Amino acid sequence: MHISEMFRRPAGKTDAVRTAYLEGRPIAALAREHGVSRGAIRTTVADLMPEHTAVGREDVPALELPVTLVMPGKVADFLRAAELEPAERAALDHGVTVRRGQSYTLRVSAIPSEHRGLLARCQSLDGPRAPQ
Repeated sequence: MHISEMFRRPAGKTDAVRTAYLEGRPIAALAREHGVSRGAIRTTVADLMPEHTAVGREDVPALELPVTLVMPGKVADFLRAAELEPAERAALDHGVTVRRGQSYTLRVSAIPSEHRGLLARCQSLDGPRAPQ
């Protein structure tokens, strides 16, 4: 294999790589899958990476990338019984259960705005606020 072939972008698969990256696939996994360097994948998705922002351009909305948060099982049970937006329900339903002795945690991957929605629904779990 010629050295230039080792560092090229995945030919004809740019859209698939970009979509997979937005869905949360790691750069290293994409590089292995397509037989190219991580640098080639980074170049392909450079404008999608968090450090690439639309500074000074109000016409371009900021891109929200999915993040994974871990919530206690009791919170997950509370949210499952609550009325949720469809995107919040989907994020909760696709969470990964991790057993912890007699209890469990739920790993939920979603964009930050969906996490904020779930967090807002948990406000009643805080109890009454003490006067300051």
